[in-house]
Amino acid sequence: MNQLECLKQFTTVVADTSDIQFIKKYNIQHSTTNPSLILQAFNFHIYKHLVDDAINFAKKQGGTKEKKIINASDKLSVNIGIEILKNISGTVSTEIDVRLSFNKNKCIDKARKIIDLYKEHDIDHSRVLIKLASTWEGIQAAKELEKDGIRCNLTLIFSFAQARACAEANVFLISPFVGRIYDWYNIHSTIKPYLVEKDPGVKSVYNIYYYYKQHSYNTIIMGASFRKIEQIIALSGCDYLTISPVFLEQLQHNNTPIYCQLKYAKEKLPKPLELTEDEFRWEHNQNLMAVEKLSTGICQFAIDQNKLEIELSRKL
Repeated sequence: MNQLECLKQFTTVVADTSDIQFIKKYNIQHSTTNPSLILQAFNFHIYKHLVDDAINFAKKQGGTKEKKIINASDKLSVNIGIEILKNISGTVSTEIDVRLSFNKNKCIDKARKIIDLYKEHDIDHSRVLIKLASTWEGIQAAKELEKDGIRCNLTLIFSFAQARACAEANVFLISPFVGRIYDWYNIHSTIKPYLVEKDPGVKSVYNIYYYYKQHSYNTIIMGASFRKIEQIIALSGCDYLTISPVFLEQLQHNNTPIYCQLKYAKEKLPKPLELTEDEFRWEHNQNLMAVEKLSTGICQFAIDQNKLEIELSRKL
């Protein structure tokens, strides 16, 4: 049994790619996308017809050039999601425009638009996770969407305050960014020699995992954004892990056994009182790494969203 097969015994493996060929190759049943991955997919030859369809859809909807670009972008994200769903039995995460991350109502409106676009192709909303940045506004938007049966994936998790607020909002799934946390600490205080048990990104997921299990929160934890294979192996047993093709390849070609590292069988405790907005903002802002990485993560996704819209504009 190779390491990928071993890992699948303890953890649900999610493909961190929009490339159908890789999803098929590794027999992955769930997938996640983001603006950066959609931008990459824009240039895949196998997706050309999906781009053309998005452009035609936008033209039919009419309106200003700006409105057409937005409609084309939303439709392309959904088209790629639909194509992925044809090849998996599980769910796909589709991210809304990250530039809306500080407006609760606009996040909600965009999420419902995305779900409606999927429904036009007879895709049940249970197979789609709406991906939102874990700002206070994004978390509160998810709280409302979850009440309506629209499941959410809260991304760009860097602080414990974010993770706790998501659980208290009853969101379906969170994505703590292991590798980006590691990157920050490696730049600000070089991690040498590297010991995975001291990796701050790995430790962050451990803390969230045990807190969730201790207090019986149902929110799924999906470790994301890996830099080292050791990080993935150390998180075996985490609910979900979303893994890029380069690490899926390494896992598939290594037969060294993997054992479950995360499991909770201790006493359950009652849930604490929910964080207020003031408490959330105060606690999150005590963590300089989290503040910087959330900001840069949103900005980077926004840059890629802008690049995608420039390409769509040319086609329009």
